[in-house]
Amino acid sequence: MNRFVKTINRVSLIQQIIIGLIIGILTALYVPDVANELALLGVLFVGALKGIAPILVFFLVIAAISKHRSGQKTGMGSVITLYLLGTFLSAALAVVVSFMFPTTLHLAASAADAAPPQGIVEVMKTLLKNIVDNPVKALMTANYIGILGWALIIGGALRHAPMNTKEVMESIAQAITTVVGWIIRFAPLGIMGLVADSIATNGIEALIGYFQLLVLLLGSMIFVALVVNPLLSFVYLRRNPYPLVFKCLRESAIYAFFTRSSAANIPVNLDLAKRLKLNPDMYSVSIPLGATINMGGAAITITIMTLAAAHTLGIVVDIPTAILLSVIATIGACGASGVAGGSLLLIPLACSLFGISNDIAMQVVGVGFIIGVLQDSTETALNSSTDILFTATADYAKRGYHENWN
Repeated sequence: MNRFVKTINRVSLIQQIIIGLIIGILTALYVPDVANELALLGVLFVGALKGIAPILVFFLVIAAISKHRSGQKTGMGSVITLYLLGTFLSAALAVVVSFMFPTTLHLAASAADAAPPQGIVEVMKTLLKNIVDNPVKALMTANYIGILGWALIIGGALRHAPMNTKEVMESIAQAITTVVGWIIRFAPLGIMGLVADSIATNGIEALIGYFQLLVLLLGSMIFVALVVNPLLSFVYLRRNPYPLVFKCLRESAIYAFFTRSSAANIPVNLDLAKRLKLNPDMYSVSIPLGATINMGGAAITITIMTLAAAHTLGIVVDIPTAILLSVIATIGACGASGVAGGSLLLIPLACSLFGISNDIAMQVVGVGFIIGVLQDSTETALNSSTDILFTATADYAKRGYHENWN
Protein backbone atom coordinates (compact mmCIF):
# COMPACT_ATOMS: atom_id res chain seq x y z
CA MET A 1 0.00 0.00 0.00
CA ASN A 2 2.79 2.42 0.87
CA ARG A 3 4.49 1.63 -2.42
CA PHE A 4 1.24 2.40 -4.28
CA VAL A 5 0.84 5.74 -2.46
CA LYS A 6 4.46 6.68 -3.19
CA THR A 7 3.94 5.83 -6.87
CA ILE A 8 0.82 8.03 -7.00
CA ASN A 9 2.63 10.90 -5.29
CA ARG A 10 5.34 10.86 -7.96
CA VAL A 11 2.71 12.05 -10.44
CA SER A 12 1.87 15.75 -10.05
CA LEU A 13 -1.65 16.67 -8.97
CA ILE A 14 -2.36 18.41 -12.29
CA GLN A 15 -1.37 15.26 -14.20
CA GLN A 16 -3.58 13.18 -11.92
CA ILE A 17 -6.48 15.54 -12.64
CA ILE A 18 -5.93 15.22 -16.40
CA ILE A 19 -5.96 11.42 -16.07
CA GLY A 20 -9.17 11.61 -14.02
CA LEU A 21 -10.68 13.94 -16.62
CA ILE A 22 -9.92 11.53 -19.46
CA ILE A 23 -11.32 8.58 -17.53
CA GLY A 24 -14.46 10.56 -16.73
CA ILE A 25 -15.03 11.50 -20.40
CA LEU A 26 -14.49 7.94 -21.63
CA THR A 27 -16.77 6.55 -18.95
CA ALA A 28 -19.55 9.01 -19.85
CA LEU A 29 -19.28 8.20 -23.55
CA TYR A 30 -19.04 4.41 -23.37
CA VAL A 31 -20.42 3.34 -19.98
CA PRO A 32 -23.04 5.99 -19.06
CA ASP A 33 -24.57 3.83 -16.32
CA VAL A 34 -21.24 3.72 -14.51
CA ALA A 35 -20.84 7.47 -15.08
CA ASN A 36 -24.01 8.11 -13.10
CA GLU A 37 -22.55 6.14 -10.20
CA LEU A 38 -19.28 8.09 -10.40
CA ALA A 39 -21.28 11.27 -9.86
CA LEU A 40 -21.14 10.54 -6.12
CA LEU A 41 -17.38 11.20 -6.16
CA GLY A 42 -17.99 14.67 -7.58
CA VAL A 43 -20.75 15.40 -5.10
CA LEU A 44 -18.52 14.39 -2.18
CA PHE A 45 -15.56 16.45 -3.45
CA VAL A 46 -17.52 19.65 -4.05
CA GLY A 47 -19.47 19.12 -0.83
CA ALA A 48 -16.26 18.79 1.17
CA LEU A 49 -14.82 21.98 -0.35
CA LYS A 50 -18.02 23.94 0.25
CA GLY A 51 -18.27 22.57 3.77
CA ILE A 52 -14.73 23.48 4.86
CA ALA A 53 -14.49 26.83 3.03
CA PRO A 54 -16.64 28.99 5.38
CA ILE A 55 -14.81 27.72 8.49
CA LEU A 56 -11.43 28.16 6.80
CA VAL A 57 -12.18 31.77 5.79
CA PHE A 58 -13.58 32.61 9.23
CA PHE A 59 -10.53 31.47 11.19
CA LEU A 60 -7.95 32.61 8.63
CA VAL A 61 -9.31 36.15 8.67
CA ILE A 62 -9.56 36.22 12.49
CA ALA A 63 -5.97 34.95 12.81
CA ALA A 64 -4.63 37.42 10.23
CA ILE A 65 -6.45 40.47 11.64
CA SER A 66 -5.63 39.67 15.27
CA LYS A 67 -1.90 39.68 14.41
CA HIS A 68 -2.10 42.77 12.20
CA ARG A 69 0.04 45.61 13.47
CA SER A 70 -1.23 49.17 13.43
CA GLY A 71 0.03 51.07 10.40
CA GLN A 72 0.96 47.89 8.52
CA LYS A 73 -0.15 48.17 4.88
CA THR A 74 -1.84 45.15 3.30
CA GLY A 75 -2.49 46.49 -0.22
CA MET A 76 -6.22 45.70 -0.12
CA GLY A 77 -6.97 49.00 -1.87
CA SER A 78 -5.08 47.85 -4.96
CA VAL A 79 -6.83 44.48 -4.93
CA ILE A 80 -10.31 46.01 -4.77
CA THR A 81 -9.39 48.48 -7.54
CA LEU A 82 -8.25 45.59 -9.74
CA TYR A 83 -11.43 43.64 -8.96
CA LEU A 84 -13.78 46.47 -9.90
CA LEU A 85 -11.77 47.64 -12.91
CA GLY A 86 -11.43 44.10 -14.25
CA THR A 87 -15.17 43.49 -13.90
CA PHE A 88 -16.07 46.76 -15.67
CA LEU A 89 -13.62 46.13 -18.52
CA SER A 90 -15.12 42.65 -18.94
CA ALA A 91 -18.60 44.14 -19.28
CA ALA A 92 -17.34 46.81 -21.71
CA LEU A 93 -15.64 44.12 -23.82
CA ALA A 94 -18.89 42.15 -23.90
CA VAL A 95 -20.71 45.23 -25.23
CA VAL A 96 -18.16 45.68 -28.04
CA VAL A 97 -18.32 41.98 -28.97
CA SER A 98 -22.14 42.03 -28.99
CA PHE A 99 -22.13 45.04 -31.34
CA MET A 100 -19.60 43.38 -33.65
CA PHE A 101 -21.42 40.02 -33.73
CA PRO A 102 -25.12 40.60 -32.92
CA THR A 103 -26.81 37.40 -31.77
CA THR A 104 -30.49 36.46 -31.59
CA LEU A 105 -32.17 33.83 -29.43
CA HIS A 106 -35.01 31.35 -29.74
CA LEU A 107 -36.94 32.40 -26.66
CA ALA A 108 -38.83 29.26 -25.79
CA ALA A 109 -36.93 28.03 -22.75
CA SER A 110 -38.12 27.78 -19.19
CA ALA A 111 -36.26 29.25 -16.23
CA ALA A 112 -37.97 27.07 -13.61
CA ASP A 113 -38.99 28.93 -10.48
CA ALA A 114 -36.08 31.37 -10.29
CA ALA A 115 -36.71 34.70 -8.54
CA PRO A 116 -34.45 37.49 -9.84
CA PRO A 117 -33.86 40.77 -7.99
CA GLN A 118 -36.00 43.70 -9.08
CA GLY A 119 -33.31 46.38 -9.20
CA ILE A 120 -29.80 47.50 -8.32
CA VAL A 121 -31.08 48.94 -5.05
CA GLU A 122 -32.35 45.49 -4.07
CA VAL A 123 -28.99 43.94 -4.88
CA MET A 124 -27.14 46.50 -2.76
CA LYS A 125 -29.61 46.13 0.13
CA THR A 126 -29.07 42.38 0.08
CA LEU A 127 -25.30 42.85 0.23
CA LEU A 128 -25.61 45.23 3.20
CA LYS A 129 -27.99 42.88 5.03
CA ASN A 130 -25.60 39.99 4.47
CA ILE A 131 -22.84 41.90 6.27
CA VAL A 132 -24.80 41.94 9.53
CA ASP A 133 -26.25 38.44 9.15
CA ASN A 134 -26.18 36.16 12.20
CA PRO A 135 -22.58 34.84 12.25
CA VAL A 136 -23.68 31.24 12.87
CA LYS A 137 -26.21 31.49 10.04
CA ALA A 138 -23.56 33.06 7.81
CA LEU A 139 -21.29 30.06 8.40
CA MET A 140 -24.13 27.59 7.80
CA THR A 141 -25.28 29.26 4.56
CA ALA A 142 -21.78 30.17 3.27
CA ASN A 143 -22.62 33.89 3.30
CA TYR A 144 -19.06 35.11 2.74
CA ILE A 145 -19.87 38.79 3.10
CA GLY A 146 -21.27 38.07 6.56
CA ILE A 147 -18.38 35.73 7.40
CA LEU A 148 -15.85 38.38 6.40
CA GLY A 149 -17.66 41.10 8.30
CA TRP A 150 -17.82 39.21 11.59
CA ALA A 151 -14.31 37.76 11.20
CA LEU A 152 -12.91 41.27 10.73
CA ILE A 153 -14.75 42.49 13.84
CA ILE A 154 -13.73 39.54 16.01
CA GLY A 155 -10.15 39.65 14.69
CA GLY A 156 -9.99 43.35 15.47
CA ALA A 157 -11.22 42.73 19.00
CA LEU A 158 -8.59 40.01 19.47
CA ARG A 159 -5.74 42.39 18.58
CA HIS A 160 -5.66 43.34 22.27
CA ALA A 161 -5.89 39.72 23.49
CA PRO A 162 -2.93 37.84 25.04
CA MET A 163 -0.44 36.36 22.57
CA ASN A 164 -1.32 32.78 23.48
CA THR A 165 -4.95 33.44 22.47
CA LYS A 166 -3.77 34.68 19.07
CA GLU A 167 -1.58 31.60 18.73
CA VAL A 168 -4.59 29.37 19.38
CA MET A 169 -6.51 31.06 16.54
CA GLU A 170 -3.46 30.68 14.30
CA SER A 171 -3.18 26.98 15.19
CA ILE A 172 -6.85 26.39 14.37
CA ALA A 173 -6.43 28.16 11.03
CA GLN A 174 -3.37 26.04 10.21
CA ALA A 175 -5.18 22.83 11.17
CA ILE A 176 -8.11 23.66 8.90
CA THR A 177 -5.65 24.54 6.12
CA THR A 178 -4.13 21.08 6.51
CA VAL A 179 -7.57 19.49 6.17
CA VAL A 180 -8.10 21.51 2.97
CA GLY A 181 -4.87 20.05 1.62
CA TRP A 182 -6.16 16.56 2.29
CA ILE A 183 -9.41 17.30 0.46
CA ILE A 184 -7.59 18.77 -2.55
CA ARG A 185 -5.59 15.53 -2.88
CA PHE A 186 -8.89 13.86 -3.85
CA ALA A 187 -9.46 16.33 -6.70
CA PRO A 188 -8.65 13.79 -9.48
CA LEU A 189 -11.42 11.47 -8.25
CA GLY A 190 -13.83 14.35 -7.66
CA ILE A 191 -13.28 15.88 -11.10
CA MET A 192 -13.57 12.44 -12.72
CA GLY A 193 -17.02 12.07 -11.14
CA LEU A 194 -18.08 15.62 -12.04
CA VAL A 195 -17.17 15.42 -15.70
CA ALA A 196 -18.57 11.90 -16.12
CA ASP A 197 -21.93 12.93 -14.68
CA SER A 198 -22.04 16.22 -16.61
CA ILE A 199 -21.42 14.65 -20.02
CA ALA A 200 -23.65 11.65 -19.37
CA THR A 201 -26.52 13.86 -18.18
CA ASN A 202 -26.34 16.83 -20.55
CA GLY A 203 -24.54 15.59 -23.64
CA ILE A 204 -23.70 18.14 -26.29
CA GLU A 205 -26.87 18.11 -28.40
CA ALA A 206 -28.55 20.89 -26.44
CA LEU A 207 -25.59 23.20 -27.04
CA ILE A 208 -25.56 23.02 -30.84
CA GLY A 209 -28.52 25.40 -31.28
CA TYR A 210 -26.72 28.08 -29.30
CA PHE A 211 -23.31 27.68 -30.89
CA GLN A 212 -22.84 31.36 -31.86
CA LEU A 213 -23.94 32.56 -28.42
CA LEU A 214 -21.51 30.15 -26.77
CA VAL A 215 -18.68 31.29 -29.02
CA LEU A 216 -19.31 34.93 -28.03
CA LEU A 217 -19.49 34.11 -24.32
CA LEU A 218 -16.54 31.74 -24.14
CA GLY A 219 -14.44 33.79 -26.58
CA SER A 220 -14.96 36.95 -24.50
CA MET A 221 -14.04 35.16 -21.28
CA ILE A 222 -10.91 33.64 -22.81
CA PHE A 223 -9.92 37.07 -24.18
CA VAL A 224 -10.27 38.58 -20.70
CA ALA A 225 -8.21 35.76 -19.17
CA LEU A 226 -5.42 35.96 -21.75
CA VAL A 227 -5.37 39.66 -22.70
CA VAL A 228 -7.29 42.00 -20.37
CA ASN A 229 -6.17 40.48 -17.05
CA PRO A 230 -2.51 40.17 -18.10
CA LEU A 231 -2.59 43.80 -19.28
CA LEU A 232 -3.88 44.95 -15.89
CA SER A 233 -1.20 42.85 -14.16
CA PHE A 234 1.49 44.33 -16.40
CA VAL A 235 0.41 47.87 -15.49
CA TYR A 236 1.05 47.06 -11.83
CA LEU A 237 4.06 44.74 -12.14
CA ARG A 238 5.92 46.30 -15.10
CA ARG A 239 7.14 42.85 -16.14
CA ASN A 240 5.89 39.87 -18.15
CA PRO A 241 2.78 38.68 -16.28
CA TYR A 242 2.10 35.52 -18.31
CA PRO A 243 4.04 33.03 -16.13
CA LEU A 244 1.87 34.13 -13.21
CA VAL A 245 -1.28 34.21 -15.37
CA PHE A 246 -0.74 30.66 -16.65
CA LYS A 247 0.07 29.38 -13.17
CA CYS A 248 -3.22 30.81 -11.85
CA LEU A 249 -5.17 29.38 -14.78
CA ARG A 250 -3.50 25.98 -14.42
CA GLU A 251 -3.88 25.64 -10.68
CA SER A 252 -7.12 27.54 -10.00
CA ALA A 253 -9.21 27.68 -13.17
CA ILE A 254 -9.18 23.91 -13.69
CA TYR A 255 -10.76 23.25 -10.31
CA ALA A 256 -13.25 26.09 -10.69
CA PHE A 257 -14.28 24.90 -14.18
CA PHE A 258 -15.53 21.60 -12.82
CA THR A 259 -16.89 22.68 -9.45
CA ARG A 260 -18.72 25.64 -11.06
CA SER A 261 -18.59 27.48 -7.75
CA SER A 262 -16.34 30.38 -6.77
CA ALA A 263 -17.17 29.61 -3.14
CA ALA A 264 -16.03 25.99 -3.45
CA ASN A 265 -12.79 27.17 -5.06
CA ILE A 266 -11.83 29.45 -2.15
CA PRO A 267 -9.77 26.72 -0.39
CA VAL A 268 -7.94 26.01 -3.66
CA ASN A 269 -7.05 29.68 -4.12
CA LEU A 270 -5.97 30.06 -0.49
CA ASP A 271 -3.67 27.06 -0.86
CA LEU A 272 -2.19 28.51 -4.07
CA ALA A 273 -1.74 31.93 -2.41
CA LYS A 274 0.28 30.28 0.34
CA ARG A 275 2.51 28.52 -2.21
CA LEU A 276 2.96 31.80 -4.08
CA LYS A 277 4.29 33.26 -0.79
CA LEU A 278 1.68 36.02 -0.69
CA ASN A 279 0.98 38.11 2.40
CA PRO A 280 -1.54 36.19 4.57
CA ASP A 281 -2.95 39.49 5.86
CA MET A 282 -3.95 40.24 2.28
CA TYR A 283 -5.02 36.94 0.74
CA SER A 284 -7.01 35.70 3.74
CA VAL A 285 -9.39 38.61 3.08
CA SER A 286 -9.02 39.26 -0.67
CA ILE A 287 -9.68 35.68 -1.83
CA PRO A 288 -13.08 35.22 -0.12
CA LEU A 289 -13.94 38.84 -0.98
CA GLY A 290 -13.07 38.16 -4.63
CA ALA A 291 -15.41 35.15 -4.65
CA THR A 292 -18.17 37.66 -3.87
CA ILE A 293 -17.37 40.83 -5.83
CA ASN A 294 -14.78 39.92 -8.49
CA MET A 295 -17.09 38.68 -11.24
CA GLY A 296 -15.72 39.52 -14.66
CA GLY A 297 -17.20 36.35 -16.17
CA ALA A 298 -20.59 37.16 -14.66
CA ALA A 299 -20.47 40.68 -16.12
CA ILE A 300 -19.79 39.18 -19.57
CA THR A 301 -22.70 36.75 -19.24
CA ILE A 302 -25.15 39.42 -18.07
CA THR A 303 -24.14 41.85 -20.83
CA ILE A 304 -24.04 39.47 -23.80
CA MET A 305 -27.28 37.67 -22.85
CA THR A 306 -29.09 40.99 -22.32
CA LEU A 307 -27.93 42.45 -25.64
CA ALA A 308 -28.85 39.18 -27.38
CA ALA A 309 -32.38 39.63 -26.04
CA ALA A 310 -32.40 43.24 -27.25
CA HIS A 311 -31.23 42.20 -30.73
CA THR A 312 -33.88 39.46 -30.84
CA LEU A 313 -36.61 41.99 -30.10
CA GLY A 314 -35.23 44.54 -32.54
CA ILE A 315 -34.32 47.08 -29.84
CA VAL A 316 -31.71 49.62 -30.97
CA VAL A 317 -28.99 50.13 -28.35
CA ASP A 318 -27.08 53.43 -28.43
CA ILE A 319 -23.61 54.06 -26.98
CA PRO A 320 -24.70 55.87 -23.76
CA THR A 321 -27.14 53.06 -22.98
CA ALA A 322 -24.42 50.48 -23.65
CA ILE A 323 -22.10 52.26 -21.21
CA LEU A 324 -24.87 52.33 -18.61
CA LEU A 325 -25.42 48.61 -19.20
CA SER A 326 -21.72 48.01 -18.48
CA VAL A 327 -22.04 49.85 -15.17
CA ILE A 328 -25.20 47.95 -14.22
CA ALA A 329 -23.59 44.64 -15.20
CA THR A 330 -20.55 45.50 -13.07
CA ILE A 331 -22.64 46.37 -10.00
CA GLY A 332 -24.96 43.42 -10.56
CA ALA A 333 -22.09 41.00 -11.04
CA CYS A 334 -20.65 42.10 -7.69
CA GLY A 335 -23.89 40.91 -6.14
CA ALA A 336 -23.99 37.60 -7.99
CA SER A 337 -23.86 34.60 -5.66
CA GLY A 338 -20.73 32.47 -5.84
CA VAL A 339 -22.66 29.34 -6.84
CA ALA A 340 -23.43 27.62 -10.14
CA GLY A 341 -25.70 29.82 -12.27
CA GLY A 342 -25.51 32.75 -9.86
CA SER A 343 -25.10 35.36 -12.60
CA LEU A 344 -28.08 34.23 -14.68
CA LEU A 345 -30.67 35.55 -12.23
CA LEU A 346 -29.29 39.06 -12.73
CA ILE A 347 -30.11 39.06 -16.44
CA PRO A 348 -33.72 40.30 -15.87
CA LEU A 349 -32.26 43.21 -13.92
CA ALA A 350 -30.18 44.27 -16.93
CA CYS A 351 -33.03 43.54 -19.36
CA SER A 352 -35.24 46.00 -17.48
CA LEU A 353 -32.93 48.77 -18.74
CA PHE A 354 -34.38 48.19 -22.24
CA GLY A 355 -37.96 47.74 -21.10
CA ILE A 356 -37.87 44.00 -21.72
CA SER A 357 -40.62 42.29 -19.75
CA ASN A 358 -39.78 39.89 -16.94
CA ASP A 359 -41.48 36.99 -18.77
CA ILE A 360 -39.18 37.38 -21.78
CA ALA A 361 -36.14 38.03 -19.59
CA MET A 362 -36.76 34.79 -17.71
CA GLN A 363 -36.80 32.93 -21.02
CA VAL A 364 -33.32 34.35 -21.61
CA VAL A 365 -32.35 33.00 -18.20
CA GLY A 366 -33.69 29.63 -19.33
CA VAL A 367 -31.38 29.72 -22.33
CA GLY A 368 -28.55 30.41 -19.89
CA PHE A 369 -29.40 27.26 -17.95
CA ILE A 370 -29.32 25.22 -21.17
CA ILE A 371 -25.82 26.36 -22.12
CA GLY A 372 -24.68 26.56 -18.50
CA VAL A 373 -22.74 23.31 -18.73
CA LEU A 374 -20.05 25.27 -20.62
CA GLN A 375 -20.92 28.92 -20.00
CA ASP A 376 -21.09 28.73 -16.22
CA SER A 377 -18.04 26.47 -15.96
CA THR A 378 -15.91 28.87 -18.01
CA GLU A 379 -17.33 31.89 -16.19
CA THR A 380 -16.41 30.43 -12.80
CA ALA A 381 -12.94 29.47 -14.03
CA LEU A 382 -12.35 33.07 -15.11
CA ASN A 383 -13.79 34.59 -11.94
CA SER A 384 -11.92 32.40 -9.50
CA SER A 385 -8.54 32.38 -11.26
CA THR A 386 -8.76 36.18 -11.49
CA ASP A 387 -9.18 36.36 -7.69
CA ILE A 388 -5.76 34.81 -7.09
CA LEU A 389 -4.15 36.59 -10.07
CA PHE A 390 -5.15 40.08 -8.90
CA THR A 391 -4.26 39.28 -5.29
CA ALA A 392 -0.81 38.14 -6.36
CA THR A 393 -0.45 41.15 -8.67
CA ALA A 394 -1.24 43.65 -5.91
CA ASP A 395 0.98 41.90 -3.37
CA TYR A 396 4.00 41.49 -5.69
CA ALA A 397 3.68 45.07 -6.92
CA LYS A 398 3.67 46.37 -3.35
CA ARG A 399 6.71 44.31 -2.33
CA GLY A 400 8.64 44.52 -5.60
CA TYR A 401 8.72 40.71 -5.64
CA HIS A 402 10.71 39.22 -8.55
CA GLU A 403 10.98 35.50 -7.85
CA ASN A 404 10.35 33.02 -10.67
CA TRP A 405 6.62 32.16 -10.77
CA ASN A 406 6.94 28.86 -12.60
